[in-house]
Amino acid sequence: MLRLVMDTAGDCPAEWLDEYQINLIPINIHFGEKTFLQGVDLDNEGFYQLAESSGTIPKTSQPTPQQFIQLYRSIADPGDTILSVHVTAKLSGTYESAVLAARELQDEYNIIPFDSAAGTTIQGFMLREARLMEQQGATIDEIIKRLEHIRENIVLILALDTLEYARMSGRVKTLQAALASVLNVKPIALLRDGILDMVEKVRTRGRSLDYLVNYVRQQLGERKANVAVIHARDPQAGAKLEAAVRQALNCEMLVVNELSIGIAANLGPGTVGIAAYPVE
Repeated sequence: MLRLVMDTAGDCPAEWLDEYQINLIPINIHFGEKTFLQGVDLDNEGFYQLAESSGTIPKTSQPTPQQFIQLYRSIADPGDTILSVHVTAKLSGTYESAVLAARELQDEYNIIPFDSAAGTTIQGFMLREARLMEQQGATIDEIIKRLEHIRENIVLILALDTLEYARMSGRVKTLQAALASVLNVKPIALLRDGILDMVEKVRTRGRSLDYLVNYVRQQLGERKANVAVIHARDPQAGAKLEAAVRQALNCEMLVVNELSIGIAANLGPGTVGIAAYPVE
């Protein structure tokens, strides 16, 4: 049987976890000297409350190879194939931990770590497609080829509401140098080759949402696409962005999802964005 795994830097509608049998391995969230496992002893609301009450900007770290080994053994039977899809390896060591665990367990399971070169709902979309393809009789090689095609055609763009989280995390390329002295701007971060790069800065929330929609529209044109609107504790901005996306894009599927706190910890509350890829 094909077992599916993603780290919690990825996200998806909650019902997909059961519907497509997706297993999660938690990202570690650090507040000072305290460490929490995302989704185990720290949920989204608890994360934001702790960030506000502590006045601390959290840090994240990847699961260890041993954590992967424990998860893989808990979900699979000997001889099973495990497809393990992870946040971009250029911003996290999660994929490398999965590779080390797969090497350790190579005599027990067929483990295929896969670098999504992205994160957020892109990981969820990939695993949804993997399960649907398996149900239709596709081989694992055919599934991997499809995921590689998705990876090559990802559009992922985000508007940040605050600079502090991204400046502290260092996860957004060029951000510190470009914005260190600039106040009251909404930085736009674009995923390029697995790295988030600041591409623009705008003065208002409304303009930042317009920028996101227009950029994705330029990339996709009239092609049908699977699209996710993502937000970090800002459902109002998420709803506005959803309405604009419905009008501007040719959506085969559109989901609205709260941004994983493993990503929000690095970009900050109020971040909103669009993750998409063409269906064909």
